[in-house]
Amino acid sequence: MADGGWSTDNGEAVYRSRDAIKNLKIRVRVQRVTSTAVLSQHLQHQVLTQQERGVIELDTFNSQLRSGPDDDEVLAVGWQEKLFSQYEEDLYQSETGCQTPLEKQYHTEILALQRGKGRRNRRIFTYTDFDRFTNWEEHSQNPIIQAKFAPTFLAERMANIRHRKQERRTVDASVAKARVITWEPSEEFVKNSHVINTTVQTMHIMGDLGPSGKLGLKENEYVLCTIRADSNGVITIKPDFNNSKGPYRVETEGEKKEVWRLTLVNAAPGISVEEKDRELRMYKDLYVRHRDYLNSLVGPDFEMPPIGVLRLLINGEIVSAKGFEYDNLYIHFVLDLPNNWFGLPFEALSGVTQTCQTRTLGKDNVAFFSYPFSFETFFRKDDESEESLPQWPVLYFKVLSLDYWQRYRTEGYGYLVIPSVPGNHSVTCETWRPVQNGTVAELRRFFIGGSPELEDNSYVRIPSTFKGERLSRFGFRTETSGSVTFTLYCLQQARAFVDANTLRRRRQTVEDQLGGYSQRKSVQQIMDLFEGARGRMRAAREAFPDNAVSVITTQSSESTA
Repeated sequence: MADGGWSTDNGEAVYRSRDAIKNLKIRVRVQRVTSTAVLSQHLQHQVLTQQERGVIELDTFNSQLRSGPDDDEVLAVGWQEKLFSQYEEDLYQSETGCQTPLEKQYHTEILALQRGKGRRNRRIFTYTDFDRFTNWEEHSQNPIIQAKFAPTFLAERMANIRHRKQERRTVDASVAKARVITWEPSEEFVKNSHVINTTVQTMHIMGDLGPSGKLGLKENEYVLCTIRADSNGVITIKPDFNNSKGPYRVETEGEKKEVWRLTLVNAAPGISVEEKDRELRMYKDLYVRHRDYLNSLVGPDFEMPPIGVLRLLINGEIVSAKGFEYDNLYIHFVLDLPNNWFGLPFEALSGVTQTCQTRTLGKDNVAFFSYPFSFETFFRKDDESEESLPQWPVLYFKVLSLDYWQRYRTEGYGYLVIPSVPGNHSVTCETWRPVQNGTVAELRRFFIGGSPELEDNSYVRIPSTFKGERLSRFGFRTETSGSVTFTLYCLQQARAFVDANTLRRRRQTVEDQLGGYSQRKSVQQIMDLFEGARGRMRAAREAFPDNAVSVITTQSSESTA
């Protein structure tokens, strides 16, 4: 047979379906294309040319070389449908060889088949998810795999663990979210944390490709197709359906190598229009119920701070730092809250970034941190005097570097006043560091690490303990260092904002109503005045005699001319 027309793409295909996996059905066809079949066709062609001479009787020759009924088989296989092979029928036919409940169930089914019409399959059979074969790892990437290998004890144990069905574990609400490390894990915790818990079902469509009359040998079993389906509706088929491609080529092993043609076709029935509409309505109803459930968890009321309290949400990011002397930088930062400000009881108002190496951009060495942080603070005003205007929180930070011996050096101090305007802000803060007189301090800083530090980070701006009018730093030597870039997203929330917006809308509505009323009133007044003037003119005209009116009209016309 010619090599052209074979499909060489034996890779797996992944499908996603929202329908039930039980509706999957595959039509499998295996057909022998070499050995006796090809020899029969070649010899028949020679016999046809010699038939006229009567050398060989054609009927007798065809009776000897005619292909058997097992050389071509077509079968539609459903999902997890158990089809017994000749080997399994001989194995489970005797009740003495059945030990497990599954084997006893197979024994009962085989006896029922023998009492009926028998098996509807000859060469094609299946291994379902309950069989031991589905738990063995395939040792080859070839889609057609011989099933005569024997797995080791460890491989079989690991396969059973990997395919174990597990229920979804609920999270205990009493466990704090911040507890990342479990110091005393239980055996069940270790098992659930180190095992793939996605429920996957596997099915193998097998083929007994032995010679005719010698079916039921374990070494002649080959994997024709492997189907896996998980709980998310993902279906993996290896090899893929033929569709418009040619059939797959299956070669057997051994002394007598034979070639078989394999064809896989999706035989699942299509969904009707009525069923499709009913399924869409069901999904729509499910989504509506899920949305209502989420709304019930959130509640109809919008979360608002108490009356007289301003909530300030700060979502920030330490973007980068540049211009510092040494490499391997990291930043300590703390948020200082002035009077009348307070935070959540269990929320830390400080943090430290990761250690970041610098890279050269232009003339500067830049360290890109991209470190996010978030703070939630509240402000409560004690009295209504003007002197109690809020002072906004200040973010103090310190840049340090780490050397090869894990010794740190202070690279710079800086501060950032939280913007009073809500919205997005990008701020670059310059830093400085204290220095000592002489070169000994710099040598100490270079060789053994360490440098002068501030006892109070608020001394960068105005110390928290300072209560005078003038702050003098005379004699304090500093040196300018690099800069740090921040990105802040500030959100302010208070009931006063809502009340002010409501009052503004009410005032605008009242002004619109008053404006419309005044406009209608002015128009009505003008119409009344016009009617009054026209009435007076009519009364004055009626008071004059007719000849006087004509004389006045003639004189007015002459004057006009």
